[in-house]
Amino acid sequence: MAMFAYTAMDPGGKTITGRLDAANVSDLEMRLGRMDLDLIDFKEVSEQKLNFRRKPIKRSDLINFCFHMEQLTNSGVPLLEGLADLRDSLDHPDFRGVIADIIENIEGGQNFSEALGNHPTVFDKTFVSLIAAGEHSGQLPSVFKSLTESLKWQDELAAQTKKLMMYPAFVGTVISAVVFFLMIYLVPQLVQFIKSMGQELPFHTRALIFVSDIFVHYWYIIVSLPPLIWLGLKILLHVSEEARFKADGYKLRIWMIGPILQKIILARFADFFALMYASGITILDCMKLSEEIVGNLVIADGLKRAGALISEGQGVTASFETLGVFPPLVVRMIRVGEATGGLDTALRNVSYFYNREVKEAIEKVQAMIEPIMTVVMGIILGWIMVSVLGPIYDTISKIKT
Repeated sequence: MAMFAYTAMDPGGKTITGRLDAANVSDLEMRLGRMDLDLIDFKEVSEQKLNFRRKPIKRSDLINFCFHMEQLTNSGVPLLEGLADLRDSLDHPDFRGVIADIIENIEGGQNFSEALGNHPTVFDKTFVSLIAAGEHSGQLPSVFKSLTESLKWQDELAAQTKKLMMYPAFVGTVISAVVFFLMIYLVPQLVQFIKSMGQELPFHTRALIFVSDIFVHYWYIIVSLPPLIWLGLKILLHVSEEARFKADGYKLRIWMIGPILQKIILARFADFFALMYASGITILDCMKLSEEIVGNLVIADGLKRAGALISEGQGVTASFETLGVFPPLVVRMIRVGEATGGLDTALRNVSYFYNREVKEAIEKVQAMIEPIMTVVMGIILGWIMVSVLGPIYDTISKIKT
């Protein structure tokens, strides 16, 4: 299969461009014909150009996909017709090509979930498993509705987290720029004047001169060091699972950020576990799929060990309690859900509780970041002013006397 960039015309005479997988030109024409499109021009896209030009399929695209399919399947529209309507209404060329390929695979005899599974970069294992459970239980509209709500929640949470990081990143950049300006341009000029006074300089002034000299002579190292450290850590985490495990454990212990991250992970786990369990997926399969969605090796390892204990015959509550990874609230809710037979409802309560706590915690951190950054800025500027103006003031005082 190759990727073709095509220009085609719809029945209304409108020109449409996009990209589509096809074995050859004839196959491309046949696939476009099934989309009621007439091929005008085409060009095979190389893998390098494809990766460069590819527009990512975002979470918002998946939300629209799930909402569209939930509405159509709930209204009794056949699956293939619903997918065809969605394909024709999409503006995203890559996603339109994915939907077209899904339609062809279903027409070729695959189940809907199998067709989705052919595109793992768009639909992950959890998504495909939920759709498969919905197919088997006949509750596909309910699964689509639950997926829509879950993806919306994830999108909102991601937006809140991004908002949390934007302010300190902006203020940190401003502080770094100010410090560079002061240390490289302003302080050296004032230092020459201070040294010409011929008096003994206090320790904090000598420290400022020392730091300023480092910035002046080694500014390129200071500028290049953070990205090099970041790149080195990224490579290390990519090649070493042990390093990723330790890094994920450290993330959960970072002051202020760690507890919020843990709550986000547990809320995601509880939400998807409840969704999968309610869709008819077995507890052990839910545990295996949950290992992939939590995004933290420490939590994933805890889920793996809990799944092993459950497979050996222990209860769900006892397995989670034995590990000591999960907070008492999660264990308590699971115990209640296991006793009443409403495990999915109990986990949804956990998700709701943590979701609310995450929002409140993010608001508190945002409120704390501003004064902390202001204090840091004040300390740096105060140190520079005292170190520079102190000797000048002492000299002026001696002249007056």
